[in-house]
Amino acid sequence: MDVLYLDLFSGISGDMLLGALFDLGADPVRVEAELRKLPLGPWHWHVHRDSRDHIAGCRVEVHPAPAHPDPAHGAPPRAHVHPHADAQHHEHRSFAEIRRLIEESPLAPWVRERALAWFRRIAEAEARIHGQPVETVHFHEVGAVDSIVDIVGGCIALDLLGRPRVLAGPVVDGTGWIECTHGRFPVPAPATLAILGARGVPISQCEEPHELVTPTGAAFLAEFVEQFGPMRNLVARRIGHGLGHRTLRTRPNVLRAVLGSCTTAVGAPPAPHDWEHDEVAVLETNLDDTTGEQLGTFMETALQAGALDVFCVPVQMKKQRPGVWLTLLCPPGEADRFTELILRQTSALGVRRSVRERRKLRRQIVEIATAYGTVRVKVGLLDNQAVQAKPEWDDCVRCGRDRNVEPRVVWQAALAGAWPTIAQVAAAQAATERKNF
Repeated sequence: MDVLYLDLFSGISGDMLLGALFDLGADPVRVEAELRKLPLGPWHWHVHRDSRDHIAGCRVEVHPAPAHPDPAHGAPPRAHVHPHADAQHHEHRSFAEIRRLIEESPLAPWVRERALAWFRRIAEAEARIHGQPVETVHFHEVGAVDSIVDIVGGCIALDLLGRPRVLAGPVVDGTGWIECTHGRFPVPAPATLAILGARGVPISQCEEPHELVTPTGAAFLAEFVEQFGPMRNLVARRIGHGLGHRTLRTRPNVLRAVLGSCTTAVGAPPAPHDWEHDEVAVLETNLDDTTGEQLGTFMETALQAGALDVFCVPVQMKKQRPGVWLTLLCPPGEADRFTELILRQTSALGVRRSVRERRKLRRQIVEIATAYGTVRVKVGLLDNQAVQAKPEWDDCVRCGRDRNVEPRVVWQAALAGAWPTIAQVAAAQAATERKNF
């Protein structure tokens, strides 16, 4: 599987990342066609070749206003507007609004999932900074059209490049101050520092008197990058450069992206798997004086409130009392809200908290036509091989009800029909990788 290595000597922003992915071969026309599926209102972009300190690369500038055709060429003119100018015209959207925008779109499932995870990283950081729930966080700069295009477009471009594993060099930011909607803050920006800190990513500053790592760029690193460090056994097949908008004093304003493969040298650790990863907060408490009715009500309430999972197991407690060990999983930025819910709605006097890393199979949804109707099947992929396949039970119930058969009969038919389709998808992916190589 391909590896995408990001060289962060000049930091990272959403537009620089998108430019680097275009320079690696992602087709801007195909990316724009997918982006037009989002109801963002009028916008246009300029994707063009340029250079920084004699380094040629790709520059992406997104504008929220409609383009005015050039009379001579019938096409938008080259950029005349700074991509972040006229900030007062930026639309402010909450995380809940952006989530609906993406979830209700016809974008590919992988693109929707990864774009939402990317936005959630920013929302959780803003929620911690401003002391409010994640769903009510209002994005200002990040809620604008250009940032949404950068984030969703970045996921589409990664999908077009075959969803490579992402590695990156050490994170470097500049110094000085930035002006943003909430006032004047020192570099690194508060959200950037919070996003990287939540993932445990170290950051260093250099002598460049400008912001180099934006919150959008930091959230990409926190969500997608498996390992940070220098290049190890990297064989470069393509090299792309995403260009920033300003000229820096101490270094070229360039994000270098390398698409290739990692070889395993003698004695070197094996290359990491292509599984996805994130972090969850784990909230735990032991209860010996809560009734089954109270516990059941709490679990339903917590799941409706957005908990990722809630479960309990029987335990033996002090004084030989039977009790339950209650565990709740939630995003790290939601830990305080769910801790309060546990303390208010159960008999708990305290809650143990920790943040755990998760490794998850990459998932793909395939639709399988059976004799009973169409059933969605969730496929779990590891290193481009299907290792799990699970028909959606609700689809099986619906089809079984329509055809007057048991849901398990539909489930078995969907599972039997899924594997040939999965094999075809895997074969096509392998053929594409051989061709690209």
